[in-house]
Amino acid sequence: MIASTRRWLRRNRTNFAVGVSVLGAGYVAGQYVLSKVVEARQRMAEDRVAKENLRRRFQQNQEDCTITVLALLPTTTENVLEALPVELITQDLQQKKAERLGRSAGCLDSAGPPQSSGPSSVTDDDGKSFASLQTDSYIHASQMAASSASGGEPGASRPMKSKAQLWTDLKISSITRAFTLLYTLSLLTLLTRIQLNLLGRRNYLSSVVSTASHSPQDPIISLENRDDDNAVQAYGNDFETNRKFLTFSWWLLHRGWRDVMEKVESAVRAVFGPLNPREDIPLEKLSALILDVRMRVEGTTPQERRSHQWLSYLLPPQDWEEMVLRESGMLKSSSNTQYTSVTSPPSSPVPASPSPLLASRPLRRLLDETSDLIESPPFTQILTLLLDATFSHLTDHQIRTDAYKLPDPSSIPRVQEVPDLDSGLAKAKLANILAVMTRQAHVIGNGVPNRYAQAIEGVKELEAFAAVIYSSHFEFEALRDSGSSGTGEAQEEEVKEEKKQESGVVDAATGMFETVWVRIAGR
Repeated sequence: MIASTRRWLRRNRTNFAVGVSVLGAGYVAGQYVLSKVVEARQRMAEDRVAKENLRRRFQQNQEDCTITVLALLPTTTENVLEALPVELITQDLQQKKAERLGRSAGCLDSAGPPQSSGPSSVTDDDGKSFASLQTDSYIHASQMAASSASGGEPGASRPMKSKAQLWTDLKISSITRAFTLLYTLSLLTLLTRIQLNLLGRRNYLSSVVSTASHSPQDPIISLENRDDDNAVQAYGNDFETNRKFLTFSWWLLHRGWRDVMEKVESAVRAVFGPLNPREDIPLEKLSALILDVRMRVEGTTPQERRSHQWLSYLLPPQDWEEMVLRESGMLKSSSNTQYTSVTSPPSSPVPASPSPLLASRPLRRLLDETSDLIESPPFTQILTLLLDATFSHLTDHQIRTDAYKLPDPSSIPRVQEVPDLDSGLAKAKLANILAVMTRQAHVIGNGVPNRYAQAIEGVKELEAFAAVIYSSHFEFEALRDSGSSGTGEAQEEEVKEEKKQESGVVDAATGMFETVWVRIAGR
């Protein structure tokens, strides 16, 4: 029995060897496939977590942008309200009206009842105009201080003007003030989005590199925020550099808005100057007039709007960068560096030695990239959309309901929506429209909640623009920043190489940016 069994095993040993080999190979292959499946699942889970982390960081960054804009906007609002004191002009008109009424009362007492009703109709029109301007009016703190300093007489510290001149100043100032705040709000929103998304992208890269540098088997979880410990970070996550970079919004808040105001005021004088405050203006004509002002400011054709340069309103020239940091308190004032008034032209600073802040290459790169983004065609496209949203809210919602007494389109249910045939025929006096713009200037700058900021948040292309900035050029950023920690000679060679290839890099980056923008905006 045993011998037969041995013979059978000897005869079939080849089959047994083949079977064992097949089983072993199958087991090894199965374990390999299983390990690959587990690895793929783990990689998919990590990618899903990374994408969710990136999405969460991006959404939080956009919320920070909105909060930052609302925190900075009152600074510009205060400057604009002080530069265009509409309420003080209204007080001067009220004083002239009181004086005229006093003289009329004296004449009536001495000469008897009037024989004509013509002057009374004029007085009634003035009374209605003043009533519209006085309704829910605001007085700025600086204007109250100026009025009290003049002994309670609004016109005491200003040259005497005629009634027609005061009405012209009131008309131009009220419209210019509202439009300037709308332009400033839109520009500040875009500048803040660019700044915070550039910093958010660099901080995200820094966190990814920091996470990858730790061993997966390391059981220690650090809850400390070490972003600010090292003054020279490989990916530009430097607290002082970030602070200086964000400080450059000072230029728009204290200087750029004035240039915007001068340009808007010139357009408003050309369009609204010939109009009489007592004139009845249809809603369609008002929309056409506002569009004419915008075309004079932004450009008539799409080519002119794309070629319009907004950089000088948002960032200072390089000769004034040190002044901005000093005025904002980031740098201590130097005895050998003097600058003229902030309102003087950029060519007026006293020549000085090169700014030491240029030695900070991360800050220089951030400013250069911000300038490139501002000068890119998508910037003007997004700015046009933001201005469309804010001007539409002012005209189609506030002026429509307050001045023309028409229902708000957003308050009508879609089921009951009917074409409003009377909206184009509705008319309102220009004085009533000026009163609405006077009140809305305070709402634009200090409204809580700020409906104009909410209208901007409703522009989907703005988030797409921020997503392009936040997610593009990751590889380029890593390669550019990884070489910043070398020796002095290596850095000098790198600077020479950057200057040699600067034009090519900028063209490639701009092309990639526009490609990603077209792909996202087309969704």
